[in-house]
Amino acid sequence: MTPNLLTVGRIACIPVLVAMFYLEGDWARWTACFLFAAAATTDYVDGYLARNWQQESLLGRWLDPVADKLLVGAAVLMLVGSDQAPLLPSLIIVLREITVSGLREYMAEVSVGLPVSRLAKWKTAVQMTAIAFLLVGSAGPAWLPVEQIGWWGLWAAALLTLVTGWDYLQAGLRHMLQEPPAGGQVAGRRAGAGS
Repeated sequence: MTPNLLTVGRIACIPVLVAMFYLEGDWARWTACFLFAAAATTDYVDGYLARNWQQESLLGRWLDPVADKLLVGAAVLMLVGSDQAPLLPSLIIVLREITVSGLREYMAEVSVGLPVSRLAKWKTAVQMTAIAFLLVGSAGPAWLPVEQIGWWGLWAAALLTLVTGWDYLQAGLRHMLQEPPAGGQVAGRRAGAGS
């Protein structure tokens, strides 16, 4: 139950994150960064706890990737909308998330898993770090090029996004191009497998 509560907490912090982003003052930017970083950290923690405490559930398998996409989507949209993040890599990241979600939904329908690759985990880490830097933005210390680190980090995440997205797409296409099962029907959908 605790892992799912962490996931729900990640979603619940999004409105607060949005409010902090639009408030004036450096304290609000740092608070937004802290909230985002804390929420991003729970992504690792809830999965770790669910596996080690053997509390994996259908709800958790569905809700975890949804929470990630809502968190990243909200942050990226705010940053791009206020000209504090580059549009092209942000667009690549959002479109990849939509594509992979649809692909996972399809793969669940044919009872084939699409495991997260090691490179995809690195992509997520780079992406979350870049967004955290961009949320701090001009409120960061003068001696550190916070905004530039965020911009270049988001470009790096976008490149990793293209590579991992292509890997997932190839895995999906291999199954799509195979002959359908006997009788021309696909296996029933596995609840909670899509993201």
